[in-house]
Amino acid sequence: MPELPEVEVVKRSLINKAQNSIIKSIKINDGRLRYKVDKNQIKRIIGLKIQKISRRSKFLLFFFNKDIIMLVHLGMTGKFFFIDQKKTKYKTSFYYDIDEDKDKKHDRVVFSLSGNKKLIYNDIRKFGFIKFLNRVNFDHNLHLRNLGPEPLNIKFNFTYFKRYISGRNRTVKDILMDQKFVSGLGNIYVNEILFLSGVRPSKKIKNLLDSEIKKIIKFTKTILSQAITLGGSSIKDFSSSNGKRGLFQQHFKVYGRKGENCYNNKCQNNIIKIVIANRASFYCTKCQK
Repeated sequence: MPELPEVEVVKRSLINKAQNSIIKSIKINDGRLRYKVDKNQIKRIIGLKIQKISRRSKFLLFFFNKDIIMLVHLGMTGKFFFIDQKKTKYKTSFYYDIDEDKDKKHDRVVFSLSGNKKLIYNDIRKFGFIKFLNRVNFDHNLHLRNLGPEPLNIKFNFTYFKRYISGRNRTVKDILMDQKFVSGLGNIYVNEILFLSGVRPSKKIKNLLDSEIKKIIKFTKTILSQAITLGGSSIKDFSSSNGKRGLFQQHFKVYGRKGENCYNNKCQNNIIKIVIANRASFYCTKCQK
């Protein structure tokens, strides 16, 4: 599933390629996503301009005139392709490749844009969705209203962290994955954050030291910023011929490394895998306490 860095790169790519475009027409090839695409709602944006594209947690927000917002969640396999006026096809992030033969059958919704351009929502497993909101009360939307602070925001700080976990008895892995606590983190990045923080994923939050909380906050911001930079450094070049894959996966220290040597050269242990709340957790028993 695309996590915050991947969705952030999609957002930046879409700003670069599609923002300020006008929706000329829409073709729904298959609207049976997690929630069925509302044909009457989606028709409302035809003729409207994409004024702004932003991100909240793992959601993309397309702001149109007439106070209409299109809310998009990519689910497990959702992605956007962009086709320019020369019919060159681009991807909008680094976590997938272009495969023309396979892609076409999973193109769910095609937005024809001004300037003979197209924006395609593609989703193999159809767990993503497209919904429409009114700008006036979109903060109260079911998907958005209970989200915690953005991890890169100054609101995600020691005071907030300490206050939130007070009286709770959950594991640190579980709390970091909770979108009500902090929005946008997913399994991959939480594993990496906890390794660099020296904290076991199974550790109870009531046992966290203040120094460990500060490390978790620090490395959350560091890792996400690094992942965005490595994945977003070439957003203008995400094409079928010269597109670059995100480089952050080359820096994984624990995720997916079960049985491999610990990244710490001074440690002789191997990375182990456990399951917490039905999600795989990778860690070093020596480096993470």
